[in-house]
Amino acid sequence: MSSVLLYAAIAVLVLYKVVYQQVRGTLLNRRTLVGMPLLLTAVGGYLTLKALPGASTAELGLLAADLLLLAGLGVLRSTTTTLAERDGTTFQQGSAVTIGLWVLTVAVRIGVIALGAAFGVTGPLTSASIAFTLGVSIAVQNATTYRRIQRRGLPLADRRAAVSR
Repeated sequence: MSSVLLYAAIAVLVLYKVVYQQVRGTLLNRRTLVGMPLLLTAVGGYLTLKALPGASTAELGLLAADLLLLAGLGVLRSTTTTLAERDGTTFQQGSAVTIGLWVLTVAVRIGVIALGAAFGVTGPLTSASIAFTLGVSIAVQNATTYRRIQRRGLPLADRRAAVSR
């Protein structure tokens, strides 16, 4: 029961902090690019490591495939956002395509779990790695966004500006 609550809390946090803010548009800074993926990857990494000792080779293969697919979607999501200078930092805003890619990200994660179940690959690693794989996907998205900011010569504040539109 506690794991279900943890996953629900992670889902709500990710939906608000990442998807909603990307679509609405938000001012970026180093902390916003690193904070969420670091938290998800750390918590998810811990839960994933706890589940590793009992994991089968097939589960490990599914995890690797999941990570590759979600990392690729992270790159794609980044390329669908608009970046502009605002208030001394970079303003990022997603599009309808960004939303579609987020839906696809969730569908891929569910699809990997369903594929595993269809082939009898079920175990604690599959559910324990949800936060980890999401964290990696967002980390790749944000690293791609950071690279785009650097290539365009846009400013990136160390801390959040007082106004976010």
